[in-house]
Amino acid sequence: MNDEKGWLDRRPSKGTFWLMVALALAVMGFLLWEGHKVHLLGALPWLILLACPLMHVFMHGGHGGQGDHKRGPDE
Repeated sequence: MNDEKGWLDRRPSKGTFWLMVALALAVMGFLLWEGHKVHLLGALPWLILLACPLMHVFMHGGHGGQGDHKRGPDE
């Protein structure tokens, strides 16, 4: 085979690569949603209940620890 223009050595650009990755992820997400919609929606109440303690642990920033309170000049 005669490759005069170097077509066989050409690589896709980064934009083309990420476009194909996004397209593949969109197709996989759609197929996953359509195939498992009942399971995913059935788990939703449990995920909301699980989010409550996780948000409490990770979003309070360690309040209530020792020595965090500001003391006035008379203390």
